[in-house]
Amino acid sequence: MSDTPPGGRHSDTGHHGFIGMIRSLADGAGPDGMTIGEIRDRLDERSFGLMILILAVPCLVPALYGVPQIVGVPIIVLAGQLLFGREEPWLPGWMLRRTVSRAWLERMADFAEKRMGWFERLSRPRLKLFAEGFGEKFAAVFMIIATLTIVLPMTNTVPSVALSLMSVGLIQRDGLFVLGGAIVAAGWALALITVIVGLAFGASWVAGLGLPSPFGG
Repeated sequence: MSDTPPGGRHSDTGHHGFIGMIRSLADGAGPDGMTIGEIRDRLDERSFGLMILILAVPCLVPALYGVPQIVGVPIIVLAGQLLFGREEPWLPGWMLRRTVSRAWLERMADFAEKRMGWFERLSRPRLKLFAEGFGEKFAAVFMIIATLTIVLPMTNTVPSVALSLMSVGLIQRDGLFVLGGAIVAAGWALALITVIVGLAFGASWVAGLGLPSPFGG
């Protein structure tokens, strides 16, 4: 007996793999595709994790410019809603009415099956304290931290890995993945802050010595 309720919405048991969820969207799309509203309605409350994962995956490409700055805004909006306890993502009506082509959904499903299978094989429901309830808010905070660094030019890959780990953790109810992603996000943010502060203090120290600037002026 299927545990999928009427209307196509998955039951939120944590046993549906995210790859199967993406494939089910592609298989369920009509010839013209599926609206974003229909995609949201076919998912359970794990749609926060899945939507953030879909936005983060393209940003895994090293030294990417342009795309992270665009997708960063909706990721922060979604993470903010998760932080404040919304049960499903809110999006404006005009966006919910936008159609995603069937071809794009199929490409996304193919990519997930070919490139992200190890995420699904390694993840499983565990340490749920960090993947449900409080854990969702915990993940949201570090997703926002990761996204604030993903929009910086040429620094997108590491925070995208963090976002992907945390998203899969929420989808699969795997607190270990959430913790791993949070550690990567915090470590990367700390590294960037250290570099920026070091450069600032280094410049001040050189200026205090009265040495000429190597760039003239």
